[in-house]
Amino acid sequence: MSSLYFYNSLTRQKEQFNSLIPGRVGMYVCGPTVSGESHLGHARPFITFDIVYRYLNHLGYQIRYVRNITDAGHFEEEGRDSEDKISKKAVLEKLEPMELVQKYTNLFHWAMREFNNIEPSIEPTATGHIVEQIVMIEKIIADGYAYIANGSVYFDVDKYHKNFGAKGMPYGILSGRVLEEQLESTRELESQEEKRNKSDFALWKNAAPEHIMRWQSPWGLGFPGWHIECSAMSTKYLGEEFDIHGGGMDLQFPHHECEIAQSTVCNHRIPARFWLHNNMITINGRKMGKSYNNVIKLSELFSGSHELLTQAYTPMTVRFFILQTHYRSTLDFGNEALQASEKGLRRIWDALVLLNKFDLNIGGNGVAGDPDLDNHCNRLLIALDDDMNDDLNTAKVLAGLFEMVPTINSIKDGHTSTDALSKDTLALMKLKFNTYLVDIFGLKDERGQSDEKLSSVLKLISEIRNDARAKKDFATSDKIRNQLLDAGIQLKDDKDGGVSWEVI
Repeated sequence: MSSLYFYNSLTRQKEQFNSLIPGRVGMYVCGPTVSGESHLGHARPFITFDIVYRYLNHLGYQIRYVRNITDAGHFEEEGRDSEDKISKKAVLEKLEPMELVQKYTNLFHWAMREFNNIEPSIEPTATGHIVEQIVMIEKIIADGYAYIANGSVYFDVDKYHKNFGAKGMPYGILSGRVLEEQLESTRELESQEEKRNKSDFALWKNAAPEHIMRWQSPWGLGFPGWHIECSAMSTKYLGEEFDIHGGGMDLQFPHHECEIAQSTVCNHRIPARFWLHNNMITINGRKMGKSYNNVIKLSELFSGSHELLTQAYTPMTVRFFILQTHYRSTLDFGNEALQASEKGLRRIWDALVLLNKFDLNIGGNGVAGDPDLDNHCNRLLIALDDDMNDDLNTAKVLAGLFEMVPTINSIKDGHTSTDALSKDTLALMKLKFNTYLVDIFGLKDERGQSDEKLSSVLKLISEIRNDARAKKDFATSDKIRNQLLDAGIQLKDDKDGGVSWEVI
């Protein structure tokens, strides 16, 4: 098996992954801001890093997976004034802030369960770690890299950049941005006159009297800045240096850049060795945004209730769709693409079901009846691990699995001899399909009872059709087949007289 390589955003190249402690991995992933319901943009990063978690687990690592919940102190988008999104939304919904936080945290957890994501090892909250954030801010002030202004505390980016830049850790090391060019792209906060430089960012904000969520600190009543929570919690649960830090590409700057600066001041090292970022998603070619009315909530996606959707899409269809594109490539959501994924998922899952029903003794006794086909399948099976180890190329793994589906179907339909493949090849095929689709990709059969009921109905219809054929009533027989075909269900007559079906 080849070695695992990740594309490291910090070094901008693929690097062989080796954990700091052999056999153990520490991974931190930025979680949601629970000021509203999770939307389509949340699906990709959390499914992506669920795959990272699952694959590392498959390779035998023991993983501490930390994913935070931001429930205080998150600033609005660039160009807006500083405000706590939780407090603002709580006022609008006439809820206590922590009541609102609980509501949307519950909805987030529900969506993650629907996607079949494994729960993180630790899920710390910003409000549960105010003390740790204050301690870290005090350390940054004591070291001379932050200053107090009217009850707020700001990180001195220019001083950090000059001193740590000389040590090979400049501000901009992750994003590649030059500090002088960042001045116009840094998040705008209120009270700009308090800051020494426009690029400085808030570690702690003084709370106005009307501000709902606020805590006592050495600098007065206030609330934490956005970035400090992740530095404090990753240090507490994973140490001063850990293996993997993950998140969406939109977090690379300023959030992760600021994390690096804060943690480096406190711990004198860049916190994570590997920085992994998934790319953005678009909706019908457009970036998601309220102005385009294309922010699709996950509940809307599963119910089909958003006006841009022509139907409901199941969580497994969405998960499968995301896996069909490499995590570092842009992914465009659209009805046609999702419908194609729906059919593709059913096709590959049906192949898995067939494989699991195969008697592994049907293969050639150590010798394949069709050596060319056997060698072809073996090459595809061996390539799966190589593709996955090449920066988690789930798209190529799925393409390799799909290339074997016609062979599986051909054996099932009797068009390919049962001994065309050797027993070893059939056994490996069964193992790899189950390992990748179920264990690593986290897919599951959503059809359940509804398919059982449909199977019972189709069995009855097939019996009626067989009776019609036995009576040479071919008009009725053809009518049943054609009307089912119009409904998207194709009947297949087996050579032994049986009937199977598939949704097309």
